[in-house]
Order: sequence, then structure tokens, then C-alpha cells
Amino acid sequence: MLEYHTPGGPHMGSLLLRIVILKVLVLEMTFWLCTMVLKETLLRHGFTFESETDTEVIPKLAKFIFDKANEEGDQSVTFSQVVLEVIRHLEGAYALTFKSRHYPNELIACKRGSPLLLGVKDLEQNASSGSSFSDAKFPSSNGQPKELFLSSDANALVEHTKKVLVIEDGEVVHIKDGGVTIYKFDKGKNGGTLSRPASVQRALSILEMEVEQINKGKYEHYMQKEIHEQPESLTTTMRGRLIRAGSCKPKTVLLGGLKDHLKTIRRSRRIVFVGCGTSYNAALAARSIVEELSGIPVTMEIASDLVDRQGPIYREDTAVFVSQSGETADTLLALEYALENGALCVGITNTVGSAIARLTHCGVHINAGCEIGVASTKAYTSQIVVMAMLALAIGADTLSNQARREAIIDGLFYLPRKVKAVLKLDEEMKDLAKLLIAEQSLLVFGRGYNYASALEGALKVKEVALMHSEGILAGEMKHGPLALVDENLPIVVIATRDSCFSKQQSVIQQLHARKGRLIVMCTEGDKASVSVGGSSRVIEVPQVVDCLQPVINVVPLQLLAYHLTVLRGYNVDQPRNLAKSVTTQ
Repeated sequence: MLEYHTPGGPHMGSLLLRIVILKVLVLEMTFWLCTMVLKETLLRHGFTFESETDTEVIPKLAKFIFDKANEEGDQSVTFSQVVLEVIRHLEGAYALTFKSRHYPNELIACKRGSPLLLGVKDLEQNASSGSSFSDAKFPSSNGQPKELFLSSDANALVEHTKKVLVIEDGEVVHIKDGGVTIYKFDKGKNGGTLSRPASVQRALSILEMEVEQINKGKYEHYMQKEIHEQPESLTTTMRGRLIRAGSCKPKTVLLGGLKDHLKTIRRSRRIVFVGCGTSYNAALAARSIVEELSGIPVTMEIASDLVDRQGPIYREDTAVFVSQSGETADTLLALEYALENGALCVGITNTVGSAIARLTHCGVHINAGCEIGVASTKAYTSQIVVMAMLALAIGADTLSNQARREAIIDGLFYLPRKVKAVLKLDEEMKDLAKLLIAEQSLLVFGRGYNYASALEGALKVKEVALMHSEGILAGEMKHGPLALVDENLPIVVIATRDSCFSKQQSVIQQLHARKGRLIVMCTEGDKASVSVGGSSRVIEVPQVVDCLQPVINVVPLQLLAYHLTVLRGYNVDQPRNLAKSVTTQ
């Protein structure tokens, strides 16, 4: 059970040091105004550019600074001085490594706002403790070579080492002549200085994953594997957190990372969920149950919009930041904004040691396991479950809703087997995908708890199948979307049994009356109730307690998006123009 509570390259000759750099992303950066200024300056000095990216400015700027120093007779300019001068001019988020033929035995890495990890192999032979890191000379007296790894993602490190050092913002890692030194870059009024911290001891993190988790196994694609892993990932998310005691003791949940802050959360004037994309949809799916069990107003914020408009955040608010990677740039900016305004900040993330996990006051790890595919699947369902448990924990002191809480806890216990049952629809969803392969658009209508399911299902189709799709609140159907309905446009209506079922039946009838091409998702046994005139294609799913039904209902939509993508010949694990962790703004 992982939870947290935070208080506030090349071979180097005889040194036998082999530095392996894995998956280091030189990220597209936001230079704002300085980008054009730097580029124009370099162009005036004879530099040419091969691309339109901001990133290309960096190596050209480094070369300009090095040449300028040599022209002025400073032949002793050090690599760290060159890099210092470069990063002094940079704004926005970046994670960079610098290597130069002018400094053959050196490598420098630095970051701000983007993830960067230093993997350390066999460190225990060079330090007194395997749990801390200090300046080290390699190799050790036994002559055994050591390895260091720089990566933006822990998944790239796990097959080489599980010991990692999380590089903090403003830190500069300098590898030279077999030694590793960490400096702190302070960008002050004088432009920036490199300072050696008083203590270079830093805690190492141990990766809680195995190599097998990043292999596809029997599956053709990571997304397919991760969809089918959801029964296991949900079980892991809930392990040790559900207390289903005997008849004399109440059923409850235990979230160790929140227990010291629950009283503060209960006194909040409101709870603000902040996220982007899939994480925002997961929070939306849980909003109703959090409001119901806590009695506290819940508002939803897209992270970028909250920052753009500087929306009001108060000291009496609890702000919950939801992110699969824990490194989402917009969410981190919103977190910084909330901290400045004095709100209690709670993190919900899948990545131990991530920026959100470190910077929030408290939080819960969703423990969904390693997710490689860009389109999030198992992390989404685990996020919903964690937020449902958050609602249970906040409302645990209220007697009036005890029966409701216990029904939800029972539903959580049986949820993994229900998800396993709905995965049997795989072939049925593949057949449906074959019918939709040539379509250009897809509408998904949802209501209540399943408005989020409509948004998430449409997002999955959009991001991997590269097909226009739109999730629509069914109550808004008559306020515009109804004009799109004809006999050609495929429309998915989520109409499972809950308090909105009768309203969804009405939506189905209205769409049918306008000759809509309907695909209806309903609860097992309800086919006759939702298939008007027998013309609709019906997908039947198992029933669970209403607030958990979005976990069940999104699975067929995930399968549909997966099969559509494969049939259309696109890369399902690496969709066009998208990245797993959105670390740029």
C-alpha cells in the first residue's frame, strides 16, 4: 500500500565509466518572447536552423557562448560555465542533457518543470548506505565498472536499475572524470550562479516495478494489455484500503496518506478537483459521490483554465490534483498557484516520487501499475476508485449515509470481477469497430455519473483512432446537438440503470424518432427497454452501484477505440502528436 504524507554516454577510457542515456526527452520549451530574440541574435551571427522548434535554439546558443568566450581569449571556460550561461537565458519547462566534443569526459544534465531521473547502479559498493547519494568516484577499488542512467521516465530505467535519484528543479548534475556532482542553479538578480549545496546527500528512491510490467506479454499492444489488466490494477488499488469488518463493526476505508488531514478536509468550504484530459474526466465521474457523502460543494477545474484566469482559490478550500504521471505541466502550475493561496493540496497520482506527490500536503497513490500506452486506460479506472474511496473517507463520520457507504464498499469488493466479465465483450466491440471503420464522426451521450464516461469514451476514440468524436451531456441534446442527428451519424447512448435511466430512455426515443443510428449501452437484461423498434445495436454490461458504474461502462468504449485504431492502421500506443506525460504548456 503506497501512500504519502509530505510535510509541507560514452566510455571514459581507464575510468570504466559507461553512461547510458535512455529516453531523455529534450522537450519543446516555452521560451515566450526570449525565443525569437535568441534566434534572431543567432541568425545575425551566422547560425542556420534546420527546424522551427524552440529546442534547436539551445545547442546553437551553447556553441555561440563557447565561441564568444574563446574569441575573447578565455580558453579556460568550463563546461559548467557554458551551460550556466545557456540556462540563464531559458524560460519555461525543460529537461536537458549537454554533451560536447570540446569536453570529452563530461556530461551535464539539468531540468526545470519537466521530469528527470538519475539511475544509479551498484551504488552500495561506493557509499556507506544504499539509500543515499553523494559525490562518488567510479570505479571503486575493486575495479568494477559503474553505470549511471539519465532518463525522463522510470520505465526506461527499471531493466537496468531500481535505484534512482529524482533531480529537483534548478539542479545541475555534472558528470566529469568519473565523479558525479550536483549543483544548485540560483537565477537571481545577477543572472544566475551555480552553488554547491552545504550537503550533497540526497535520498535515493527505489522503483516499485518489475521488468515484466513493461513487457507486452501475450498482447500485441500496450493499450490492449493495459485494458485487460484492469481487474488486477483495481484490486491493487484497493488492496489494504477497504475494511470489510464483521457484523459488529462498520465497513470503512483506510487511506493512510490522508488520515491526518481528514478533519481539515471536512471543514473545507469547498473541494476543488483539478486535472487535465483523462484525469479531469475521472474527477468528473467521482464528483457526485464526493458531494453526496461529504456534503461539501465540489467544483471542477481544467488546470490550464484555472491558471489562465487566476480563478479564486481560498485558504478554506481543499484542492485535489489528479494526474497519472504526477508531472503534468499545467497541473503543476495550478498546484503552485493553490499553494500560494494557502489551500490544502491533495495529490492523486500513479507515480511515486513525482512532482505532484512531493509538492502536495498529502495524497493517495492509485497503484495502478506501469502504464506505457499514451492513451490512459487502467489509470483512469483506478483514479475513479481512489476518488470514490476519498468520498467514503471524508463522509465516514456521518451516520445518516452509513448504509450508502457500506453498499459502495460492497460494490468496490466485487468491482474487479465485474470488470473481468465486461472484458468478455472484446470480440463484440471488434465487430462493432468493423462497422464504424469508415466513419468520420461519433457522438457519445451520457448523463449523471456517465457524463464522464461519454467524455472519456469520446476522448479515447479521438486520441488513438484519430476519428472525430464528441462526448455530450444528454440533457443538452435539444440545445444544439440534435441538429446533427441523421441516419448516417453513429451515436452511442449510455443508458445503464441509475437515477437517470428514464431520462436516457426518453433521449433514445427522441433520437430514434429522428432516424438516429443508435448504439445503446445498457444494463444486462434491459435490451428490450432501450431498443426502440429493435433497430438499435445494444451492448449489455453488468450492473454495479451507480457511482462505480462509470468504471464498468468505459471498458467497452476503451475496447472500441483500441479495435478502431488497429483496423484503421494507426499506432495505438503512440498516437500522432501526443506524448504520455504532457510536460510542456
